[in-house]
Amino acid sequence: MKPTLLLILAASTLFASAQDAGQRYLSLQIEMKQAIARGNAWLAKQQNADGHWDDADLPAFTALALTAGVRDPAIDPKSPLPKHLNRGFEWLLQQQKDDGGIYNKGLSVYNTATSVTALTAAGQESFEPAIVKGRKHLIDQQWDIGDKNKTDNPNDGGIGYGSKNDRSDMSNSYLAIEALALSKKVIDDGKHGQQPDLDWDAAITFLSRCQNLEATNDQDHASDDPKNKGGFFYGPQETKAGEDKLPDGRTALRSYGSISYAGLLSLIYAKLGPDDPRVAAVKEWLGKNYTLDENPGMGAEGLFYYYQTMAKALSAANIDKLQLSNGKQADWRSDLAGALLSRQREDGSWANANGRWMESNPVLVTAYCVMSLEQLYYSIPSEP
Repeated sequence: MKPTLLLILAASTLFASAQDAGQRYLSLQIEMKQAIARGNAWLAKQQNADGHWDDADLPAFTALALTAGVRDPAIDPKSPLPKHLNRGFEWLLQQQKDDGGIYNKGLSVYNTATSVTALTAAGQESFEPAIVKGRKHLIDQQWDIGDKNKTDNPNDGGIGYGSKNDRSDMSNSYLAIEALALSKKVIDDGKHGQQPDLDWDAAITFLSRCQNLEATNDQDHASDDPKNKGGFFYGPQETKAGEDKLPDGRTALRSYGSISYAGLLSLIYAKLGPDDPRVAAVKEWLGKNYTLDENPGMGAEGLFYYYQTMAKALSAANIDKLQLSNGKQADWRSDLAGALLSRQREDGSWANANGRWMESNPVLVTAYCVMSLEQLYYSIPSEP
């Protein structure tokens, strides 16, 4: 068969596949767009007069609401931002400190990472200096304790809440890695001069130390037992899901859902491909533990954080259908969209009856859910 004909056939197949996907999700996209609009309308009503949302000591709440607002598919990216979003960004920029961090009372990484992501999502050139300073603050928080350039401390390569007197963890590391990856386009053209970057090799070592995979985790607690293999836990020496005693006498840190999706997203942003054993192993664990009813290993705790990390990780991994352990494939977009749409309250908001990790706060959870729906909306293949 001639090369030209092969190319035509391949293009036809690609077009047909995207067309089928577009048709499959057409009705769902309409529902999601309406739910996003209702969620953002509810969030707009919760904004304080000075521009911030909820707790002024935690700029992350404002940053999450702003990210939800600017990514709304009803907003024309070429038009000026709506006034309430402009007011929110003005407030957020005023919180930036001399060290580049955007925070008030601690938790500088959590607040700065979510803020850098929001400022990047806005796509405003005037925000770039603040983004560059925020990036440097995040990079400065990467652990390197003991011998320089050696990952001899279990926390090395990771990032914590903003103090090197405690520990680094997967949640803050993933948020910082995401913010740095998404905002990299701001510094790529060199107009802001030479900029520092994360030590990505050290970051990968840290991520490996938070995964139950003995082949790539150099810590004694890594386990290849079928229940945990491939999944992630909270930190190199810590999990939120409890521990398992193994037959050989060791203690395994249990893998759980939300942080395993955060692990997958982080590995992708660290530029590890689908054939890397760490990426393959976490996808296998996620397929074994796939559910929308709970945060695997945590029950109702952190359910909406789980939805958020799922949407971002599977989109970034370009997974159309997630391979399950029973041989079937999950249409995760439809499943996740259905779970989110069914939980939206009459006034357009969401909240978790379980208050762990502040998820009883409707501002936080509504921002999570709107962002998750937007991620789903934009991840649906379009016709070439």
